[in-house]
Amino acid sequence: MAGEGFFSDARRSMEMSREYNKTKALLEKWEEFEGTQADLSENEVLIKSEDEELASLAREEIPALSARLVELETEIQYSLLPQNPAEDRDAIVEIRAGTGGDEAALFAGDLYRMYVRYIERRGWKIELMDSNVSELGGFKEVVFKVSGEEVFRWLKYESGVHRVQRVPATETQGRIHTSAATVAGLPEAEEVDIELRPEDLHIQATRSGGPGGQHVNTTDSAVQITHLPTGIFVKCQEGRSQGKNKERAMEILRARLLEAKLREESEKYSAHRKSLIGSGGREEKIRTYNVPQNRLTDHRIGLTLYNLDQVMEGSLGGVIEPLQAAEMEERLKDAGML
Repeated sequence: MAGEGFFSDARRSMEMSREYNKTKALLEKWEEFEGTQADLSENEVLIKSEDEELASLAREEIPALSARLVELETEIQYSLLPQNPAEDRDAIVEIRAGTGGDEAALFAGDLYRMYVRYIERRGWKIELMDSNVSELGGFKEVVFKVSGEEVFRWLKYESGVHRVQRVPATETQGRIHTSAATVAGLPEAEEVDIELRPEDLHIQATRSGGPGGQHVNTTDSAVQITHLPTGIFVKCQEGRSQGKNKERAMEILRARLLEAKLREESEKYSAHRKSLIGSGGREEKIRTYNVPQNRLTDHRIGLTLYNLDQVMEGSLGGVIEPLQAAEMEERLKDAGML
């Protein structure tokens, strides 16, 4: 990396920098693992000490050291597995209201706020790329980009149908309604991943619609792009300028095309079995949010939690980490390591 001309090849320098950062992080975890292992061994000796105070302190530290050792072992095993190259990337997340009318749009808005809080907790950056606000609040559709370290590794599990069961604010009889929203977590695609030929694109400027201020409603700043070979359609109107909206629309289009490409490759690879965490398809019901019972259920691994209020405030780690563990266990079995 220190060699002359290293950054002249953008793709190679980016891949090498990612590999360097991953290897550095792995070595740091291994050093911590060895240090924790040594501390644990030392404490196991100290608990037999005649000095009762020293033995008591050593005894108190052992549970935390043992737990950390298990965590590090899991993280190191995961790091040693062949990685999906997309896991290191930033992500583009799309949320769309599904069945349930206005209540579905409100739920889509709740999911958006949940992700925003989770993203803020992790120290990532979020950029709103496009949105379509519903009349009663919430979103008919919202698209945003998340930037940070290994973003897609954490957000890839969110793709699918999210179902909510609750009493809507407009319900006078107190009856529980069910509505849904779909989420798609896409790895960010770089220009070198997906070539967009001008002849394959139909680009059109249109007038922006919906709430958003006078400048949005009176200028032809919205851009819609159709990828003719696949029929994939993207519209972007969040930015004030046509140029910015075109740039964002192209970014979303690349991400969708890369997702389709990766999905096709994944289906070929795993055609002989059903993945434990599912295909990640937008049509697959992955999670139920039951508000009256404060219950969240992830149907892919049978996970049930009774802290839905905390999850909606951005505490998603307790949902995503078991999914990661289940996937890793499956991959370790495939690799003959279990």
